[in-house]
Amino acid sequence: MRDLVLLAVLPVLLYAMLQRPFIALAMWPWTALFFPNGWVYGIAGSIRYNLLFAGITIFTYLIQKNKPKVHFGAVGVMVLLFFVWTTVSTTMAMSRPDIAWEIWSRFAKVIALFVFIVLIVEKKLHVDAILWGVVLSVGFYGNLEALKFIASGGGHMIAGMDGHVLGDRNELAVAFVMTLPICVYLLGEYGKRSRVISLGLIGTMCLLVTAVIGTQSRGGFIAVLALGGYLFLKSDRKILLGLLAVALAIGLSHIVSSEWTSRINTINDAGEDASFMGRVVAWKLSFIMASQNPFFGGGFKSLEYLPNWLELSKDFFSYSWFYTGDSLPPTQFARAAHSVYFQVLGEHGFFGLGIYLFCLAGAYRKAGKVARAARLRGGPAWLRSLASMLQLSIFAFALGGAALSFAYFDLIFTLFGLTIVLEARIMPAVLGAAAPAAPVPKLAGVPV
Repeated sequence: MRDLVLLAVLPVLLYAMLQRPFIALAMWPWTALFFPNGWVYGIAGSIRYNLLFAGITIFTYLIQKNKPKVHFGAVGVMVLLFFVWTTVSTTMAMSRPDIAWEIWSRFAKVIALFVFIVLIVEKKLHVDAILWGVVLSVGFYGNLEALKFIASGGGHMIAGMDGHVLGDRNELAVAFVMTLPICVYLLGEYGKRSRVISLGLIGTMCLLVTAVIGTQSRGGFIAVLALGGYLFLKSDRKILLGLLAVALAIGLSHIVSSEWTSRINTINDAGEDASFMGRVVAWKLSFIMASQNPFFGGGFKSLEYLPNWLELSKDFFSYSWFYTGDSLPPTQFARAAHSVYFQVLGEHGFFGLGIYLFCLAGAYRKAGKVARAARLRGGPAWLRSLASMLQLSIFAFALGGAALSFAYFDLIFTLFGLTIVLEARIMPAVLGAAAPAAPVPKLAGVPV
């Protein structure tokens, strides 16, 4: 049935995409995050939707007559520089070349998405279409899994689909948290137009928080708590958010299992938790990798290559100041870095990490700059809300990704692109038209 529905809708979508490039662009991250091939079978399952929609996006942009002026800005340049840096590090990768180039090719597609967001998006409608795509992908999956979690009385363990970019439950939890601020913005913009949309987005937010709990991800739990506090301070709907938080806490207290409670309680004893300290060991080996290869690191997946892991372990005690408790590197297998920061550090060196941090901090500051400008210059409420919620979503990634190997996630680079066009195109167009002209000061004795 799902196959028939998708195949019936596909021609309509293709026609709409050919008419409006931004529709094809919005479907590009939707396919990456929703993974339609995991939901269908037969002929519908053999179509490479992401490649199809990406190709249409590129084609429609190339034939478009009145293209927006290209403006990447400092953040955009640094994102492109980071891609160049990873390309060089891949040519010198200390891991298996086939695996390193496979990861590079996936990242190249993420960068292509980022580039075409900067090239195509020029209106609020375009941004909203992409954000709706995020909610209808990550949000939809979160809703479905959360309902299973509730129906099972807390027994259902939420995890991603095999072969999906969000296959790991910890990464899935962070994606859920990143989607929450997007729902808040869309609620403010579209909730007042339709009660159905309003209730749907409020329900989606509640179910996304429930889904984070259902993943049993400690990093996701910390991220959702921090985001909740930050969101409360940023939002103009503090009473609504407070009531939702209380209702969720009461409802979830009757569902969560003792296993979940025990797992979350280990946050207080992180130094004694074997799983957490195992991650610290991986962080240390990533640092050693970067220390030995400071410019370009070891390349993609270099830490997870067992010969590298064993070789780095020989210098483990040479960095005694990097505390790992009683934990030592295992000798039977290698582990991932389990941190976007140590992942980039080990794979692309100190300079690569510096570029990556500049992208994160720069996009975060751009969003904050737009929000402040909208407030001080009397801009529309939606502009301030959009900028603030993009900023919060970046914050959620920066916090939740501290314990995950998730550095090249499609959504964070999508947010980088949106913050660039928000500052370079949308803000000047909106505030330039809305802001009143500044009065000319009159000086005594000087004609004006």
